[in-house]
Amino acid sequence: MTHSEPMVRAEGLTRLYGDFVAVDGIDLSIGRGEIFGVLGPNGAGKTTTLRMLVGLLRPSTGSIVVDGVDMVARPQDARARIAFLPDTPYLYDKLTAREFVHFVAGLYSVPPEQVDRRSDELLTLFGLGDRADDLVEGFSHGMRQKVVMVAALIHAPKVIFLDEPTVGLDPRSARLLRDILRQLADRGTTVVLSTHILEIAERMCDRMVIIDKGRVVAMGTVAELHEQAHETSSLEDIFLSLTGGPADAAIASVLS
Repeated sequence: MTHSEPMVRAEGLTRLYGDFVAVDGIDLSIGRGEIFGVLGPNGAGKTTTLRMLVGLLRPSTGSIVVDGVDMVARPQDARARIAFLPDTPYLYDKLTAREFVHFVAGLYSVPPEQVDRRSDELLTLFGLGDRADDLVEGFSHGMRQKVVMVAALIHAPKVIFLDEPTVGLDPRSARLLRDILRQLADRGTTVVLSTHILEIAERMCDRMVIIDKGRVVAMGTVAELHEQAHETSSLEDIFLSLTGGPADAAIASVLS
């Protein structure tokens, strides 16, 4: 893993909805081969930030550069380098898993001679080899997540963005996903994921940013977050102290 050259860089990223400031001047620098977590309470601006980074939302102000390509000035070139997995994946129910993967491969102009080999390898890796020719309308949420993940990897993206990737996955599938993301990162792929599950962030991420009310309140490794928050306990305690959570924790203790 090397962080010498940023794969994703955002400067002064802001998103307004009328008078409401959803994201307020965020700066990020994410390295090649890094697993980078975006944490924050509900409504903190995580998903809005992610959607700007992948080009689905245009920033009100600020810049985004992916692999040296300006997302605002050259969105198509930038998007060709990335994959995005939303928290609620959309699939065409009347396609089989294999057909959906081939459809996505076509969107990214993956050479036909590569599509069959890569799709077979990935479908097998995710435990879908024996269901590859079944319609996805009969798949569980977890299986649909796997199909979308296979489709996202079919064009060998340089950056993968995931919004709450483990939601709806059973423990075995979640562990498989973690292992695969680590393997991808070790090979130089950058992984950016948003999550509200602190245990996942602590296990998976090399570094993370904590966002609250649209602003960065802390960023770094778990050890660095401990230093910034002057906390020696868990990541949960750090998160709560940085996002105004002690009051919530006190309420929970009273109700328990």
